[in-house]
Amino acid sequence: MERDALIEGIWERDPAVWTGSDEAQWLGWLDEPLHVQERLDDIRRFAESLHEEVDDVVLCGMGGSSLAPEVLRRSFGVDWFHVLNTTHPRAIRALEEKLDLGRTLFVSSSKSGSTLETRSHTDYFWEKTGKRANMFAAITDPGSDLERLARERGFRAVFAGEPSIGGRYSALSPFGIVPAVLMGADASRLLDRAQEMREACRSGEGNPGYELGRQFGEGWREGRDKICIGDAPDDFGLWAEQLIAESTGKHGKGLVPAPGESPAGADRQSAQPDLPDPFALGAEFFRWEFAIAVAGAYLEINPFDQPDVQAAKDKTNEVLATGREPELESEGSVEELLAQAQEGDYFCIQAFVEPGAGLEARLDRVIADVRDRTDLVVTHGYGPRYQHSTGQLHKGGPNTGLFLQVVDDQGDELPIPGKPFGFRRLIRAQAAGDLETLKERGRRVARVRLEDL
Repeated sequence: MERDALIEGIWERDPAVWTGSDEAQWLGWLDEPLHVQERLDDIRRFAESLHEEVDDVVLCGMGGSSLAPEVLRRSFGVDWFHVLNTTHPRAIRALEEKLDLGRTLFVSSSKSGSTLETRSHTDYFWEKTGKRANMFAAITDPGSDLERLARERGFRAVFAGEPSIGGRYSALSPFGIVPAVLMGADASRLLDRAQEMREACRSGEGNPGYELGRQFGEGWREGRDKICIGDAPDDFGLWAEQLIAESTGKHGKGLVPAPGESPAGADRQSAQPDLPDPFALGAEFFRWEFAIAVAGAYLEINPFDQPDVQAAKDKTNEVLATGREPELESEGSVEELLAQAQEGDYFCIQAFVEPGAGLEARLDRVIADVRDRTDLVVTHGYGPRYQHSTGQLHKGGPNTGLFLQVVDDQGDELPIPGKPFGFRRLIRAQAAGDLETLKERGRRVARVRLEDL
């Protein structure tokens, strides 16, 4: 499709730009910067009502409900705003120890309203705080289970998402903007920058979103499917990873996001975020969203679905249904995995471990070793967070990944109210289920313990 026709087709919500299926139902993000601007006064009033009561805010969310808030938190340097997107018992205990639970607002954020991790976090802190409804809020799509729960429990506020926006496209919706306001950021400036980019992405010549998407798509056609996201302030790549991987990684195709990797290589291309200040995130969120919509046309896929994400969730539920704690025995090694490497592959570390906790130093050693011994791009992510981010690519994208699962000692069990399992068994089931799903898809995998790296 020629440039002008492609751009016009996107703005006209024409599904023929992609596969002619249900794409038109998922394009609410094109107008969302305008709609959220109209709701800012209500969001601000809610934030202002908390000033005398709240010292910390904990956002419980996964995937698109957590990654934009995490990038915003880092960009604006807000250390009293915490994003909880792990099921590791030691990490949850460590966060709890930092908080005065009587002066902490808990924000449950889930588009579907049924995300297992988010509901488990919500129920855990609901009990821990003595069911203080006035210190809970929710961000969720209308009619969801989470909305019903929040109304029943009398949460202080419930903010409605836009159902025509998928999670990875929700940064400029209430899922990103409500957290931004709670952080004290000037959300109007963020949205103004987004609106400027939105207008720029309507044009033909010099369209920033189109040009980035065209680069991605033409590079993919030339075999350069690794998107090496240049260094950017405060880990913009965390958000961009999900947008790229979950949107394009399906039907054996896909772009592989690789934040911080060198673009020097025949299978790589460079992409540099333009972030001169934190408020530029508004523009960059929109530019990259538009770019991936454009890239989806080149790949001839639906960039708004995620057909393979449910598989690992189902496998996790199967493991949990046995009532037994899964064994996470070592399988293979880094050396055995690398022995299977072929040209155009990438190496992916999937770390089901406590975030921090000395992991970075060990990861850096493994990454440096793989880079020294091979020409492979190296990516990594925490489990189960990456399952809601790059997991679609791992299962549905090209079979070019070498997957190293890393596990640690999760510590004592941490019960989840109303569940027959706790967080320890949950994260072990998630690790076991994900590895089994990768094996079923014919992926090359290994599992090692953190202390053996």
